[in-house]
Amino acid sequence: MSDLDNIEQDSKQPVGKIDLPIYDRSGKQVDTIQIDGDDLGGHIRYALLKQAYVITHGNQRQGSARTKSRGMTEGSTRKLYKQKGTGNARAGAARTPIRRGGGHTFAKTRTREAFRTNLTKKMRRLANRNAFLAKLVDGEVKCVVDLEMDAPRTKDMVALLGCLGIDRTCLVALDGSNRNAALSARNVENVDTTRVAQLNAFEMLNHRYLVIDRAGLESFLDGSCFPATKDDSKEVA
Repeated sequence: MSDLDNIEQDSKQPVGKIDLPIYDRSGKQVDTIQIDGDDLGGHIRYALLKQAYVITHGNQRQGSARTKSRGMTEGSTRKLYKQKGTGNARAGAARTPIRRGGGHTFAKTRTREAFRTNLTKKMRRLANRNAFLAKLVDGEVKCVVDLEMDAPRTKDMVALLGCLGIDRTCLVALDGSNRNAALSARNVENVDTTRVAQLNAFEMLNHRYLVIDRAGLESFLDGSCFPATKDDSKEVA
């Protein structure tokens, strides 16, 4: 049995076909695209989404935290004042761990700590598509006819997001060649951009809304936006 089969199946009703509205730049609905929930996992798999989120979050840790022990801190080792006769509590050197600026009792001295773990390829791909399904079910996917811009202009991006009703954090998925839209969105507060081929469960779950154009959406659903790997070419053969 594979790791994918070991994921606990959630007792949720299966998601059927979803009609996703498509908007123009003024926020007016101009068309609808139908998405089959079975292509995105059938139902929302909360255990898998949490596992993918935690693993991706842990993989972003550098593992380079350092602290200094008592012997590494700067300062004299002499006794601060004599043991008796001052009326104060007895004290040793200023570098002891109980004093501010002193060393740590159990200092972190490793050169590098590894926190990296991996998901299998099938689990990772299913988690990415299932996170997109969760966004669809919650009505948090905003599909636009196109996101092409003639020139970088933050004001145009703010106006577009306002017409779409974006009032919380937002992830804008763009084609790699759409540089003007990426430049237009980089200074907008609570808005991040990513390539359609790099959409993942962690980024989608970290933002309330997902904005994507129709061409990018179709390429994500049919998988044409993802670069072909050696394993994929072998499967096709």
